[in-house]
Amino acid sequence: MSGFEDRLKAILRASSTLMQVLTTARDIDLPDWLVFSGAIYQPVWNHLTGRASDHGIKDYDLGYFDQETSWDAEDAVIRRVAAAFSSSLGAQVEVRNQARVHLWFEDHFGEPYAPLARTAEALERFAAPACAVGARLEQDGELTVVAPFGLDDVFAMRLRPNPRREPKGLAKIVASARSRWPEVTTASP
Repeated sequence: MSGFEDRLKAILRASSTLMQVLTTARDIDLPDWLVFSGAIYQPVWNHLTGRASDHGIKDYDLGYFDQETSWDAEDAVIRRVAAAFSSSLGAQVEVRNQARVHLWFEDHFGEPYAPLARTAEALERFAAPACAVGARLEQDGELTVVAPFGLDDVFAMRLRPNPRREPKGLAKIVASARSRWPEVTTASP
């Protein structure tokens, strides 16, 4: 993964908006935080296809892990994060306590979701390996990349089902991705 990891880090650093999100998230210092999913893999797709780094990015998912799972505690973090960003960028940053996901996931998506032990564990449950990538900007300026399935699918612009779960929702993800990146391919698990 190291060759792809180095390329990913360079691509992420070249996205001024993403770096602003990562820098602000670092400064907020939420417990066990990562920016993940489209905010991380879509700049790669934009780089590979010659598009602007922010093309097609709908939001910036910011996950953190806090054992305090009340709605009030998460809402306070959501408000704190929104206040740390400009109003336009803050509206694009979606922050969620990964320790709470199991409380609402089944009602929202129709499938069970066991509690997580840490933020990075959430990536293992994403619908497609290409989506399962996160990054954190460390205090020393280094980028930490978390990609439980590696980065091959990200750089191949390939969406395939996560081999660890049912492929629910993948068709919607593929359709959405292809509307912005027609170069995206699909594959069986």
